[in-house]
Amino acid sequence: MAKNEDAFRTIGELSDDLGIAQHILRYWETRFPQLKPMTRAGNRRYYRPDDVALVKQIHSLLNEHGYTIKGVQKILAGKADAPDESPAAASASQGDPALPADTIARLKKVRDTLAEALAE
Repeated sequence: MAKNEDAFRTIGELSDDLGIAQHILRYWETRFPQLKPMTRAGNRRYYRPDDVALVKQIHSLLNEHGYTIKGVQKILAGKADAPDESPAAASASQGDPALPADTIARLKKVRDTLAEALAE
């Protein structure tokens, strides 16, 4: 039976729900001051619905959009806007001068070679 959306979650429940290891959640608490779950006796963490939403946002920015910890910190602190696309996709679409076309072509060739090797 699933918990109500408004119910508090323990670190184990949140870890299981989102597929994030508990030690990662504890680490994020040290890196993102906005993430402050309630603690009770024995330092047992209880994540409020707002905390759960914040963890989901952090997880998405880090693992789906490719941001770094520092990049997510800037976004959460309001010092940077969260664009619709990942930084890698944005730089590729804007022709990032840090990635010359010949480098991209070589990387694609390596990718294709690795894909072929894995297929064998």
